[in-house]
Amino acid sequence: MKPTIAVAMSGGLDSSVTAWLLSQAGNPVIGLSMLLWDRSQDNSHGRCCGALDMGDAKRVAQQCGIPHYTLRMEREFRRAVVDPFVQDYLEGRTPIPCTRCNTWIKFDLFLDRARRLGAERMATGHYARILEGPEGYELHAAAESSKDQSYYLFELTQDQLAATLFPLGEKTKPEVRNMAREAGLLVAEKPESMEICFVEHGVREFVESQVEADPTRFRTTTLKEPSQVVDRQGRVLGTAEPYYRYTVGQRRGLGIAAPEPLYVLGLAPERNQVVVGPGSGLRAPGLKGRSLHWIGSERDEPVEARVKIRSRHRGVLSVVRPLGEGRVEIEFSEPQLGVAPGQAAVFYQGSRVLGGCWIDGPLTGG
Repeated sequence: MKPTIAVAMSGGLDSSVTAWLLSQAGNPVIGLSMLLWDRSQDNSHGRCCGALDMGDAKRVAQQCGIPHYTLRMEREFRRAVVDPFVQDYLEGRTPIPCTRCNTWIKFDLFLDRARRLGAERMATGHYARILEGPEGYELHAAAESSKDQSYYLFELTQDQLAATLFPLGEKTKPEVRNMAREAGLLVAEKPESMEICFVEHGVREFVESQVEADPTRFRTTTLKEPSQVVDRQGRVLGTAEPYYRYTVGQRRGLGIAAPEPLYVLGLAPERNQVVVGPGSGLRAPGLKGRSLHWIGSERDEPVEARVKIRSRHRGVLSVVRPLGEGRVEIEFSEPQLGVAPGQAAVFYQGSRVLGGCWIDGPLTGG
């Protein structure tokens, strides 16, 4: 007898086709939607837990002939994803909530809830691949590089990979949409969903609204207090908006007159400062990282890999040097622009994801 598979159904195209493919293959399938953020009054598509999207998930499950249930996870989602997202901005970092959601919600709590309902495996609509190799299960980039989501999955473990299916990993987006059309799924023409699903109007507005709603929840300086703009030598050039409204690499919105364009090189929340300089100051010979994670065997010695420092970064040949206690230094073969604290550095050999780390900042010099 085939094992029961729980499909994470958001109401979008990809998860709907995933449920359809598995159900048509004769697998026992249940559809599970996660209620993560209260948008019960939101009357638009593409939003986290919006009423229309949750309704679409339920109706697609009916089309697939599978049962559908809703899992309430609002409290866990706030604790594991939303609050760290806000706190990261307040501490001058640029977070990746999708990775935290994958690590702590979709492939942890969701899998646990699915097992309680009798499922042995789970499936999602992620564009990535899971292969078996000499060290066990391996995470690989999707066949279609433009849709690849493996960057956001670098913290998955062997146990999670063993229990997971990515049925779309070998397919292209046009193929997936055509499958939905041929199956008559009601989401066949549905557009892509929003990247940060719980942020409705803008990151700045969201961060400020969360702090204003409950100031005791976050460690922060006075909200909306103007910041000093300083150069790399600490000279004050003027004032600007609060530091958390800026990101590394930003050029516009500084309001500082200078003989050459100025870019945000870094943020110093403890001093309430925005550090600026010429674009050349964004070029880094490497980076410092924390929370190093290997998907397969632990590595103590330096490893050569292609390292991506953003989801759409092409990657750069690098040497990854583990330092112990989760710390790591990465030396690029050529300097890279925009090494931003809070982002992830993910290590690839060919299409295989070896692991990754969270970026603390650029290495200096070089």
